[in-house]
Amino acid sequence: MSTTDSIQVFQALNSSPHARLEQSASLGDGMVAALWSNYHDAQEYHGPSHHTLSCYIEGGTGTFRRGQPGVKGSPGKLCVLPAGHESAWVVNGDLRLAHLYFSPEQFALGCVTLLDREPREVQLHERTFIDDARQTLRFQQLIQLNWNEPAERLLTSSLASELLSHTLLSQVGLREGLRLKGGLAPHLRRQLVECIEQHLAQPLSLGQLAAQCALSEYHFARMFRESFGLPPHQYLLARRMNRARDLLRTSTMPFGDIAMACGFASASHFNNRFRQVMGATPGEYRLAFL
Repeated sequence: MSTTDSIQVFQALNSSPHARLEQSASLGDGMVAALWSNYHDAQEYHGPSHHTLSCYIEGGTGTFRRGQPGVKGSPGKLCVLPAGHESAWVVNGDLRLAHLYFSPEQFALGCVTLLDREPREVQLHERTFIDDARQTLRFQQLIQLNWNEPAERLLTSSLASELLSHTLLSQVGLREGLRLKGGLAPHLRRQLVECIEQHLAQPLSLGQLAAQCALSEYHFARMFRESFGLPPHQYLLARRMNRARDLLRTSTMPFGDIAMACGFASASHFNNRFRQVMGATPGEYRLAFL
């Protein structure tokens, strides 16, 4: 199954005879970018599993949400469509639209590391035709890059991460009236985040992390997923990859040293994992940011 097969918004547009996919790319970290052209169309989205951030690049002045014909799009307007939302759209005239799809797991990771919140505590606000000059500029920069060229795709990935971080900081709020059950206490969650960041170079085991919370491995793994939105091994790999990307961008450390500093067993293991996540080798990634 390809990366886009599970992205319902992408598939809905891709199946339309009126919409045309100009380019798309998997950017790693659960993110996919797509650039669309459309003309005189109607679309409905029913509970997609991915979040979608969109920016109107050209046209869109005849586009509106069904039932809201008085509010229309225009170049530079942004929409935030959370996973699980329901929406229907009417496209009159020409439209050029950029999409960034990001997975619930990537959203969860940002909630924990950027917002210091459990993912289940918060929600991504649904927004239609909003103004945000910084986000619009990032989208404009993003579509100028050639996503099929490895180095430029990596720069696209960096811009997508900035788009996601800004969205988390500006479009996420606490769920009202929520009473959390299960999961880890906030102080234990913060303790784990700090412990993992301080020991990324070491071979952390599930048992070691569970011991931090005085829980059995089975109980800890279940509670961790409740509070972090993803399993321990996936969170740990994401943090190691984040540290590796930082070192590749900001230092001249040899790849073997970076592998050891980020807890990978060897340079070849690091190379393979990095390629799986980013679609490029550590060397290609470093060159893209020179």
